[in-house]
Amino acid sequence: MNKILTLCVIAESDRILLGMKKRGFGAGNWNGFGGKVGAEESIESAAKREVVEECGLVVESMKSMGVLNFTFEGQDGVLEVHLFLVDAWSGDMIESEEMKPQWFSIDEIPYASMWPDDEFWLPSCLAGKQCNGAFHFATDGSIARQTVTIGE
Repeated sequence: MNKILTLCVIAESDRILLGMKKRGFGAGNWNGFGGKVGAEESIESAAKREVVEECGLVVESMKSMGVLNFTFEGQDGVLEVHLFLVDAWSGDMIESEEMKPQWFSIDEIPYASMWPDDEFWLPSCLAGKQCNGAFHFATDGSIARQTVTIGE
């Protein structure tokens, strides 16, 4: 069964906001902000809701950057993740039960403590390029297969 999810990359000229996932799927990794799309929600409204819930910021402007599909060895279904680049927001950043947000310099993104696929698409997303991809993870968490297409 496929699940539709969101992922928001919050960035400005020389830095990116990431969250340390404190519980659940992906715990212990730095990540963007996002999650499940509710039955009565649009993908865009779900993305904005997740950002507020996870770090307290209100998305004022975001751009759709592509779709990343994830599959996992021994599991059925696809995680269809809609990627957004957030370039304007308001409010005060907070730590939530799920995420601890922290700013990083673009030159110091902690890829070693992130999902291994991030290094294949995140730099292009930060450069404003469309990113579409498919990643199949082995049982040990490594990438077994991948396809990435970077657009304009």
